[in-house]
Amino acid sequence: MTVARMLAVLACLAVPALPAVAEEVDLELVLAADGSGSIDADELALQRKGYADALVSPEVQRAIRSGLTGKIALTYIEWGGPTSQHVIVDWAVVHDLASAAAFGEKLVTRPRAAYGYNSISNAIDFSVGLIERNAFEGTQKVIDVSADGPNIGGREITAARDDAVAKGVTINGLVISRPGGVVRRVQGEPLTEHFRRDVIGGPGAFIVTVDETTSFPEAVRRKLVLEIAGPEPQAGPRHAGPGRYPPVE
Repeated sequence: MTVARMLAVLACLAVPALPAVAEEVDLELVLAADGSGSIDADELALQRKGYADALVSPEVQRAIRSGLTGKIALTYIEWGGPTSQHVIVDWAVVHDLASAAAFGEKLVTRPRAAYGYNSISNAIDFSVGLIERNAFEGTQKVIDVSADGPNIGGREITAARDDAVAKGVTINGLVISRPGGVVRRVQGEPLTEHFRRDVIGGPGAFIVTVDETTSFPEAVRRKLVLEIAGPEPQAGPRHAGPGRYPPVE
């Protein structure tokens, strides 16, 4: 190899690789669903189908199209105990009916993976990491946490919440009341109060409460519409109320 050729090769090696350009989307959304031991197989299937159906619904499709780019980046995880957080469907761009249906098809066919009980805090940390490492740049960054019980294991829930909010991530909550039972209580408080005080955070953060299993699909649709194209951000958290198509306060 001649000296000139060697110098040319060295010059090429010295040039740093250009960073990949992040794809612009209206929203980076992590759907962080409860897959803990308190969620049985039928409930897990109901959750997944609820999200899959919501994505192809006219309401959610209109919300997606209403954005500046007309597309969102989406991933679905299930979580359980402190060491159990699992990507069920990896990041994908959803921009039309076909891409939404493709995401939903993967979601309803993937095997269950989570185990253990209710580390919402570690699920939040895991979700923040997914947002930080993805290939997208969204106007909004949201973690959508669903659960039928309080935070049990992992690090302090308010610390996880505060760290996420400091990084520009909003956390919304979907509180699931088990069929035929009552909303679980934390230190004598309703689970919704635990979510309001300790879990959700960021501009316009809100809670939706599912009162019974049959209301889950509609509550999910309503929640996704609010997250994708919802009302103007308000100061402090909101509670979107219980039941079918809960009102926004």
